[in-house]
Amino acid sequence: MSARFNHTIVFATNSEESAAFYRDYLEAKPIESWGPFTNLEIEDGVLLQIAAPPIDIQPQHYAFLLDDEHFDRAYALITERGVDHAADPFWKEPGRINHGHGGRGVYVRDPAGHGIELLTSPYL
Repeated sequence: MSARFNHTIVFATNSEESAAFYRDYLEAKPIESWGPFTNLEIEDGVLLQIAAPPIDIQPQHYAFLLDDEHFDRAYALITERGVDHAADPFWKEPGRINHGHGGRGVYVRDPAGHGIELLTSPYL
């Protein structure tokens, strides 16, 4: 079997607040949680484990591929809620989306400050 992505731990300053972000924008499903983790599942059984460790969190980048309809729903939430967003990871085009790689993309920050990219077309 070739390697496939199974899960990641997303560090949070507030696990419930971050979990709500991923439920809203990724439409992630809550699943059984254990230990310090608030667990969510996205497509293909990928597990997002949200945890608030007692350390300073270094921002990471997470990119999620959405279909066009899901992107429309997520972007509608972003604009309705007045969430800061940009067309690029360096925020040189704030308030916009991009049309790279034959699709659409947008960058936002989750409650812990991680850079979240939502895109409709993969880079490869």
